[in-house]
Amino acid sequence: MLDLLKKMHPQAECELNFQTPYQLLVAVILSAQCTDKRVNMITKDLFAKWGTPETILSLSQEELEQEIKSCGFYHNKAKNILAATEMLLREYGGVVPADRALLERLPGVGRKTANVVYAVAFGGNAIAVDTHVFRLSHRLGLSDAKEPYGVEKDLSARFLEKDWSDLHHLLIHHGRYLCKAQSPKCYECLLTGACLYYKNHNGESKRSK
Repeated sequence: MLDLLKKMHPQAECELNFQTPYQLLVAVILSAQCTDKRVNMITKDLFAKWGTPETILSLSQEELEQEIKSCGFYHNKAKNILAATEMLLREYGGVVPADRALLERLPGVGRKTANVVYAVAFGGNAIAVDTHVFRLSHRLGLSDAKEPYGVEKDLSARFLEKDWSDLHHLLIHHGRYLCKAQSPKCYECLLTGACLYYKNHNGESKRSK
């Protein structure tokens, strides 16, 4: 399955634009319930002017909200970004820790965000379960867990640790571009032989091409 995913998505990687672990942290916080494309549009201007912890904290919450307003849930996101930044400067000298447990201590940083930053910024092995990973794990029969952490545990048990981060990106790309929530492109997929969704729908997506 991993080999077939790599064949379909040879360039699968994080699609958020960033230059530092801190910028990645901010971008991942912004990406909740928002597309990477929209986040990149926001952070292009945001990071050009306020791309460090020190400069971000020069903004009031209201000012930051105006900068990120188009990403949705901007009030809570601005609040969490400022609170996390304050904690980074106070406890870690402004340096994002390369440790998932420490990352999860930051305001607004849950397990998914911590896993993304740990894997992408620091090269760690982690599976961040977003909506795509959750959906595909069920469609492909890799997990029947009802919540993200359960899916993460099931995937971690099925795949080698060295492949966890690659799997995360591959499933995201597959869910984003082929195995969409609505109208999945089963006719372009190499995984139909193992796909519970395809079997249960009798190839409807293929016939609807």
